[in-house]
Amino acid sequence: MTHNPSSKDKDLTQLTDKMIHIIGPRRLQNELMVSFLERETGAKYTTSQDVRHVTARDDKNISQPKLILLDCLEKDLDAYLSELESSGENTLHRHLVALFNVSPGLGIEEKALRMGIRGFFYDQDPLERFPKGLQAMFNGEIWASRGIMTKAILEHRDTGIAPKKDETILTSREMEILTMVTVGARNEDIANNLFISPNTVKTHIYNIFKKINVPNRLQAALWAAKHL
Repeated sequence: MTHNPSSKDKDLTQLTDKMIHIIGPRRLQNELMVSFLERETGAKYTTSQDVRHVTARDDKNISQPKLILLDCLEKDLDAYLSELESSGENTLHRHLVALFNVSPGLGIEEKALRMGIRGFFYDQDPLERFPKGLQAMFNGEIWASRGIMTKAILEHRDTGIAPKKDETILTSREMEILTMVTVGARNEDIANNLFISPNTVKTHIYNIFKKINVPNRLQAALWAAKHL
Protein backbone atom coordinates (compact mmCIF):
# COMPACT_ATOMS: atom_id res chain seq x y z
CA MET A 1 0.00 0.00 0.00
CA THR A 2 1.33 3.42 -0.92
CA HIS A 3 0.55 6.78 0.61
CA ASN A 4 1.49 10.39 0.15
CA PRO A 5 3.84 12.14 2.60
CA SER A 6 1.97 13.71 5.49
CA SER A 7 2.78 15.71 8.59
CA LYS A 8 2.88 12.42 10.49
CA ASP A 9 5.53 11.08 8.11
CA LYS A 10 7.56 14.24 8.55
CA ASP A 11 7.42 13.90 12.32
CA LEU A 12 8.64 10.32 12.16
CA THR A 13 11.52 11.10 9.84
CA GLN A 14 12.92 13.26 12.61
CA LEU A 15 14.28 10.01 14.07
CA THR A 16 16.68 9.45 11.19
CA ASP A 17 19.66 10.50 13.31
CA LYS A 18 18.59 8.51 16.38
CA MET A 19 19.91 5.21 17.73
CA ILE A 20 17.55 2.68 19.31
CA HIS A 21 18.57 -0.63 20.92
CA ILE A 22 16.08 -3.48 21.39
CA ILE A 23 16.96 -5.86 24.22
CA GLY A 24 15.31 -9.24 24.72
CA PRO A 25 15.72 -13.00 24.32
CA ARG A 26 13.41 -13.45 21.32
CA ARG A 27 15.69 -12.72 18.40
CA LEU A 28 13.11 -13.29 15.65
CA GLN A 29 10.58 -10.98 17.30
CA ASN A 30 13.22 -8.30 17.71
CA GLU A 31 14.38 -8.55 14.10
CA LEU A 32 10.78 -8.20 12.91
CA MET A 33 10.39 -5.14 15.13
CA VAL A 34 13.54 -3.64 13.66
CA SER A 35 12.31 -4.23 10.12
CA PHE A 36 9.03 -2.44 10.84
CA LEU A 37 10.46 0.41 12.91
CA GLU A 38 13.29 1.16 10.51
CA ARG A 39 10.74 1.57 7.75
CA GLU A 40 8.39 3.70 9.86
CA THR A 41 10.87 5.94 11.70
CA GLY A 42 14.16 5.95 9.79
CA ALA A 43 16.08 5.46 13.03
CA LYS A 44 19.07 3.14 13.38
CA TYR A 45 18.49 -0.04 15.38
CA THR A 46 20.48 -2.81 17.00
CA THR A 47 19.32 -5.92 18.88
CA SER A 48 20.91 -7.82 21.75
CA GLN A 49 19.97 -10.27 24.47
CA ASP A 50 21.95 -8.44 27.17
CA VAL A 51 21.55 -4.77 28.01
CA ARG A 52 25.16 -4.64 29.21
CA HIS A 53 26.37 -5.25 25.67
CA VAL A 54 24.53 -2.14 24.51
CA THR A 55 25.59 0.21 27.29
CA ALA A 56 29.22 -0.77 26.80
CA ARG A 57 29.11 -0.20 23.04
CA ASP A 58 30.47 2.95 21.42
CA ASP A 59 30.14 5.02 24.61
CA LYS A 60 33.04 7.22 23.51
CA ASN A 61 31.16 8.21 20.36
CA ILE A 62 27.87 9.19 22.00
CA SER A 63 26.80 12.66 20.90
CA GLN A 64 23.19 12.30 22.07
CA PRO A 65 21.12 9.88 24.16
CA LYS A 66 20.26 6.42 22.88
CA LEU A 67 16.86 4.89 23.43
CA ILE A 68 16.95 1.40 24.94
CA LEU A 69 13.83 -0.81 24.68
CA LEU A 70 13.73 -3.64 27.23
CA ASP A 71 11.53 -6.71 26.66
CA CYS A 72 9.72 -7.45 29.95
CA LEU A 73 7.88 -10.60 28.91
CA GLU A 74 10.48 -13.02 30.30
CA LYS A 75 12.53 -10.78 32.59
CA ASP A 76 11.28 -8.62 35.45
CA LEU A 77 12.07 -4.99 36.07
CA ASP A 78 14.37 -5.65 39.02
CA ALA A 79 16.58 -7.91 36.90
CA TYR A 80 16.96 -5.22 34.25
CA LEU A 81 17.66 -2.53 36.85
CA SER A 82 20.38 -4.71 38.34
CA GLU A 83 21.97 -5.16 34.91
CA LEU A 84 21.76 -1.44 34.19
CA GLU A 85 23.44 -0.61 37.47
CA SER A 86 26.26 -3.06 36.77
CA SER A 87 26.73 -1.83 33.19
CA GLY A 88 28.09 1.55 34.18
CA GLU A 89 27.10 4.66 36.01
CA ASN A 90 24.06 6.78 35.22
CA THR A 91 22.71 4.68 32.32
CA LEU A 92 19.13 5.66 33.19
CA HIS A 93 20.13 9.32 33.24
CA ARG A 94 22.41 9.33 30.20
CA HIS A 95 20.02 7.44 27.93
CA LEU A 96 16.29 7.00 27.40
CA VAL A 97 15.05 3.62 28.65
CA ALA A 98 11.58 2.20 27.97
CA LEU A 99 9.87 -1.14 28.59
CA PHE A 100 7.87 -3.22 26.11
CA ASN A 101 5.76 -6.38 26.42
CA VAL A 102 4.69 -5.08 29.83
CA SER A 103 1.80 -6.94 31.47
CA PRO A 104 -0.69 -4.23 32.50
CA GLY A 105 -1.67 -5.95 35.74
CA LEU A 106 1.80 -6.02 37.29
CA GLY A 107 1.70 -2.47 38.61
CA ILE A 108 5.40 -1.83 37.98
CA GLU A 109 4.95 1.57 36.36
CA GLU A 110 5.26 3.79 39.44
CA LYS A 111 8.49 2.13 40.56
CA ALA A 112 9.86 2.18 37.03
CA LEU A 113 9.12 5.90 36.65
CA ARG A 114 10.86 6.68 39.93
CA MET A 115 13.92 4.79 38.70
CA GLY A 116 14.03 6.79 35.47
CA ILE A 117 12.16 4.61 32.94
CA ARG A 118 10.70 6.91 30.29
CA GLY A 119 7.90 4.88 28.73
CA PHE A 120 5.82 1.71 28.52
CA PHE A 121 4.50 -0.42 25.66
CA TYR A 122 2.13 -3.19 26.77
CA ASP A 123 1.95 -6.76 25.54
CA GLN A 124 -1.36 -6.05 23.77
CA ASP A 125 -0.18 -2.83 22.10
CA PRO A 126 -0.02 -2.99 18.31
CA LEU A 127 3.39 -2.41 16.77
CA GLU A 128 1.94 0.67 15.06
CA ARG A 129 1.84 2.37 18.47
CA PHE A 130 5.63 2.33 18.82
CA PRO A 131 6.66 5.11 16.39
CA LYS A 132 4.59 7.77 18.15
CA GLY A 133 5.89 6.67 21.54
CA LEU A 134 9.51 6.67 20.39
CA GLN A 135 9.10 10.16 18.95
CA ALA A 136 7.51 11.39 22.18
CA MET A 137 10.37 10.10 24.32
CA PHE A 138 13.01 11.64 22.07
CA ASN A 139 11.04 14.89 22.47
CA GLY A 140 11.54 14.67 26.23
CA GLU A 141 8.11 13.32 27.10
CA ILE A 142 7.10 10.42 29.34
CA TRP A 143 5.23 7.76 27.31
CA ALA A 144 2.68 6.69 29.91
CA SER A 145 -1.04 7.11 30.36
CA ARG A 146 -2.41 10.03 32.33
CA GLY A 147 -3.78 7.53 34.83
CA ILE A 148 -0.32 6.10 35.47
CA MET A 149 1.20 9.59 35.77
CA THR A 150 -1.51 10.72 38.18
CA LYS A 151 -1.12 7.62 40.35
CA ALA A 152 2.65 8.09 40.49
CA ILE A 153 2.23 11.71 41.54
CA LEU A 154 -0.37 10.97 44.23
CA GLU A 155 1.51 8.01 45.69
CA HIS A 156 4.89 9.73 45.80
CA ARG A 157 4.06 13.40 46.25
CA ASP A 158 6.12 13.56 49.46
CA THR A 159 9.27 12.55 47.57
CA GLY A 160 9.29 15.52 45.21
CA ILE A 161 12.59 17.32 44.63
CA ALA A 162 12.91 20.57 46.54
CA PRO A 163 13.50 23.75 44.59
CA LYS A 164 16.83 25.53 44.56
CA LYS A 165 17.30 28.10 47.32
CA ASP A 166 17.70 30.78 44.66
CA GLU A 167 14.69 29.55 42.70
CA THR A 168 13.14 32.13 40.42
CA ILE A 169 9.35 32.30 40.74
CA LEU A 170 7.59 30.70 37.80
CA THR A 171 5.71 33.01 35.49
CA SER A 172 1.96 32.63 35.14
CA ARG A 173 2.46 30.99 31.74
CA GLU A 174 5.01 28.56 33.19
CA MET A 175 2.60 27.72 36.03
CA GLU A 176 -0.11 27.06 33.47
CA ILE A 177 2.15 24.75 31.47
CA LEU A 178 3.45 22.97 34.58
CA THR A 179 -0.14 22.27 35.63
CA MET A 180 -0.77 20.63 32.25
CA VAL A 181 2.45 18.63 32.51
CA THR A 182 1.30 17.40 35.93
CA VAL A 183 -1.80 15.75 34.46
CA GLY A 184 0.20 14.11 31.68
CA ALA A 185 -0.46 16.50 28.80
CA ARG A 186 1.98 16.14 25.90
CA ASN A 187 3.68 19.06 24.19
CA GLU A 188 1.27 19.03 21.25
CA ASP A 189 -1.72 19.03 23.63
CA ILE A 190 -0.33 22.01 25.54
CA ALA A 191 0.43 23.88 22.31
CA ASN A 192 -3.11 23.31 21.02
CA ASN A 193 -4.73 24.34 24.30
CA LEU A 194 -2.68 27.53 24.68
CA PHE A 195 -2.54 28.43 20.98
CA ILE A 196 1.26 28.52 20.94
CA SER A 197 3.81 26.55 18.93
CA PRO A 198 5.29 23.24 20.15
CA ASN A 199 8.74 24.86 20.09
CA THR A 200 7.50 27.56 22.45
CA VAL A 201 6.16 24.85 24.75
CA LYS A 202 9.54 23.09 24.71
CA THR A 203 11.28 26.35 25.63
CA HIS A 204 8.89 26.97 28.53
CA ILE A 205 9.36 23.42 29.81
CA TYR A 206 13.14 23.74 29.60
CA ASN A 207 12.96 26.94 31.66
CA ILE A 208 10.61 25.32 34.19
CA PHE A 209 12.97 22.36 34.67
CA LYS A 210 15.88 24.74 35.20
CA LYS A 211 14.04 26.93 37.70
CA ILE A 212 12.75 24.08 39.87
CA ASN A 213 15.87 21.93 39.45
CA VAL A 214 14.33 18.77 37.98
CA PRO A 215 15.52 16.58 35.06
CA ASN A 216 12.25 15.39 33.53
CA ARG A 217 8.47 15.70 33.35
CA LEU A 218 7.73 13.15 36.07
CA GLN A 219 9.96 14.92 38.58
CA ALA A 220 8.40 18.23 37.56
CA ALA A 221 4.95 16.77 38.24
CA LEU A 222 6.11 15.45 41.62
CA TRP A 223 7.56 18.86 42.44
CA ALA A 224 4.28 20.52 41.51
CA ALA A 225 2.29 18.12 43.68
CA LYS A 226 4.49 18.98 46.65
CA HIS A 227 4.91 22.74 46.20
CA LEU A 228 1.89 24.11 44.35
